[in-house]
Amino acid sequence: MKKLVCLLPVLLLMAACSGNHDYSPKPRGYFRIIFPEKSYQQYNSQYPFTFIYPKYAVIEKDTNIAPERKDKKLSNMKYLLNMQFPQFNGTLHLSYESVTSKKVFDELTEDARNFAFKHSVKATSIDQAIIHNAERKVYGIYYTIDGNAASSIQFFITDSAKNYMRGALYFNNTPRLDSIQPVLKFVKKDIDTMIKTFQWK
Repeated sequence: MKKLVCLLPVLLLMAACSGNHDYSPKPRGYFRIIFPEKSYQQYNSQYPFTFIYPKYAVIEKDTNIAPERKDKKLSNMKYLLNMQFPQFNGTLHLSYESVTSKKVFDELTEDARNFAFKHSVKATSIDQAIIHNAERKVYGIYYTIDGNAASSIQFFITDSAKNYMRGALYFNNTPRLDSIQPVLKFVKKDIDTMIKTFQWK
């Protein structure tokens, strides 16, 4: 009888725990991101272009040439730049080339398209937008790459005559759109500002 009395609470506890409960895993959590206040400055150098860029970014010469850049003998190797976003672990790679002929121009614009669409394996969509600023002679295409692709934004701008610039944004971590979406939205505004203020010298 004593054994039965001792077992009764255990049986009641098991019965309570075996009720129909809907359990759902907690969503993945991410670190809270503190964004700096938007503030910009002019980029001036010996290079044949200038633009506005954020004060919390750092521009430096690119000493580690990306694989896609090694495929070509660039005529202006000194015009490879990185716009670093240290607090976001991201880099906007910028490469400039002078346009010497229509053939070179066509090759450069086709390369830009190919580099963007290389990410179609991981991308859920790739949207293209026309860049057109006749007053500044800045024309090009802006690629928005959605999904877990390595690069979310790529673009090229040109004056359609002598100058060509290509940009590609990469974050130095495993691509996961849901985790980088707030940062991507924040940095995209800086890239848009850069393009809107871009001028050839």
